[in-house]
Amino acid sequence: MSPTTTGTTTRVTEHGGGVWSIKVPIPDNPLGHTLVHLLDTDRGPVLIDTGWDDPESYDTLVAGLAACGVAIGELHGVVITHHHPDHHGLSGKVREASGAWIAMHPADAHVVRRTREQRPERWIDYLTDKLAAAGAPADHLAPLLAARESGRMRTLPGLHAALPDRDITPGELLDLPGRRLRAIWTPGHTPGHVCLHLEEEHPAGKPGLGRLFSGDHLLPGITPHIGLYEDPEESAVTDPLGDYLASLERVGRLGVSEVLPAHQYAFTDAPGRVRELLDHHDERLRGLRALLASPLTPWQLAVRMEWNRPWADIPYGSRNIAVSEAEAHLRRLVKLGHAEAVPGSDPVAYRAVA
Repeated sequence: MSPTTTGTTTRVTEHGGGVWSIKVPIPDNPLGHTLVHLLDTDRGPVLIDTGWDDPESYDTLVAGLAACGVAIGELHGVVITHHHPDHHGLSGKVREASGAWIAMHPADAHVVRRTREQRPERWIDYLTDKLAAAGAPADHLAPLLAARESGRMRTLPGLHAALPDRDITPGELLDLPGRRLRAIWTPGHTPGHVCLHLEEEHPAGKPGLGRLFSGDHLLPGITPHIGLYEDPEESAVTDPLGDYLASLERVGRLGVSEVLPAHQYAFTDAPGRVRELLDHHDERLRGLRALLASPLTPWQLAVRMEWNRPWADIPYGSRNIAVSEAEAHLRRLVKLGHAEAVPGSDPVAYRAVA
């Protein structure tokens, strides 16, 4: 059985074996859409992710479900791969319309609860302090300082997403009668990111051990963002890139027939894609070590790193994300003994260790 697409308006693809994907748009984002997956079970249909909290996105999701023969009120449950708003954003509206349970890994459920509890000004203070410590120039800090002074602060995305009421336990099968869907903990993109292994024969008879709903962990043509796990109240030094690389190797060993990601398109040869990503990060770490022949702050390193566009063309918010990614790579280099902080530097600079 080959995937079939139903309608250009609803943008639904049938993958066979009781699995569909719905392209739910992400407003003003180059990714374009989130692939929300629908899984039929003996207890009722279940969503994997929900999409961004936006009226057009919600209408697209409802129309896509209808094209699959499902009313939104019939949904039995929602499994969230990770807490980002393009995956979890519509969960509150879905629960309101259906009464569906919502499951998430506890590490990301903690992020959702913390985001709801934190005052917006606390996040502004945290981000300002983090960027200043990373060496951001005064003109980049100025809008944050102005927002803090004026009290006019942007609402954090995801505040209307539902609090999950079920934990996803890594390594265990989810309670989905008639299906074998196993949770694989894959931290890196977020601390509680999970992939979901459908341990069932491929409906088209493709060789391998079932299919993998990979969220943002494994995408066919995009390298996922790996930045710091942001938490204003957390003092532990984490290693998100190390988490991600170890998670990639774990997924590569599953031997799945096909990968159903949350962006772009379904693909095969998961081990090949894993090797490409491992090689990419290995090459990038080697390149950063070369850049650190002279001491650089995280901001200076981010400016010199290779991105998908020149630094001057990167929008303000995306620069903050880029600096977080530079810091995640620095932490990995430090943990491997390939870089160190320069004693007495303020803001802190790093240099390569021979």
